[in-house]
Amino acid sequence: MCERLHELRGGLQDLLARFDAATVLGSQATALLTDAAAIEAMAATLKARLALRIEECGAYRRGGDRSAAEYVARTTGASTGSVIDAMRTASRLGSLPEVDSATRRGELSERQAAAITDAARLAPDTQGHLLETARRSPLKELQAHCARVKAAHVDLEARRRRIHAGRYVRSYEDSDGAGNLHVRGNPEDIAVMWASIAAERDVVFNQARRSGQTESPGAYGFDALKNICSGQAQAKAPGHKVIVRVELDTLLRGWPAEGETCEVAGVPVAVSAVEEILGLGSTFLTAVITKAEQLLGVLHFGRAPTARQQTGLEWLYPSCAVAGCSASARLQRDHRVDWADTHVTIFELLDLLCPFHHGLKTREGWRLVEGTGKREFVPPPSKAPAGGTAA
Repeated sequence: MCERLHELRGGLQDLLARFDAATVLGSQATALLTDAAAIEAMAATLKARLALRIEECGAYRRGGDRSAAEYVARTTGASTGSVIDAMRTASRLGSLPEVDSATRRGELSERQAAAITDAARLAPDTQGHLLETARRSPLKELQAHCARVKAAHVDLEARRRRIHAGRYVRSYEDSDGAGNLHVRGNPEDIAVMWASIAAERDVVFNQARRSGQTESPGAYGFDALKNICSGQAQAKAPGHKVIVRVELDTLLRGWPAEGETCEVAGVPVAVSAVEEILGLGSTFLTAVITKAEQLLGVLHFGRAPTARQQTGLEWLYPSCAVAGCSASARLQRDHRVDWADTHVTIFELLDLLCPFHHGLKTREGWRLVEGTGKREFVPPPSKAPAGGTAA
């Protein structure tokens, strides 16, 4: 095996010594790129597996290194962190045969393999699906999809507490002498911070454009953060929104069932994170409510419905929502789920009731049966007629 690997290395060296990209046709370049990427992926897989072996047999100690990762990093010119990540990915492949085969064939880049193994170790039956996603989707979409798969198999509330406990912002200088900030925390907190930075960045960009200056978005973002931290921010109101997407059932239940969505800025989060972020009631937060992938509406954060919601209610309920009640005067808005519990107003969870029936619901626990429009009004179980049932 060692001799064959040396031969492969020598053959590749000879090929590269004679290689001139200018002589390659465009159609050939795309095919060669695919081969080169596969070779790179296979080499990365081989390197990670060898690193695990070096750790297992303790060969790294011969060079005085503290760990196999440190030895491999020093030997290959990589960072210790990247080697640790690669070794972690390789260690998971033993229990994931489909992914293991794909890495041996060079079908997955290091980052693709890392994302898939991180999700598939919790849900091995998703291996084929994740591999197919990797074939047809860019890396960012694959990572997002893997995050959703992983979120369905972990305790999101516990993860949120763990990440919060380890939150930090650090300052350091790099080898070029530049200052750097590294921030780590829960995604909902980062999303709120970024919305403010993005809003101020737009102000900085517009000022630069008027003066004829052109710089990168990253440069404008740096200036925006500097303005915010120095108290010189000029954005009057955030122009960027944090999009909260949550299943109606998830929000009402308090936790997501498998297949349900609970995300902030496209990242799966705990329901408590959504509840907290909605509680801010800020103008730069927008919550999209869905049910089985269907859009039901956009949440309103005030207790009273918006003008459009009120118009819809009046159209749907020209009279009291209780079947058999024709009262149409002084109808009162009613939240099926107490607003104090959700802090959001959802059109699909609003009814119009006459004062009498609204009082029965509020004080004595009567309720409308599930549905929309005119429907039955039933008493609480303790007051149901003998032999009857409350729907």
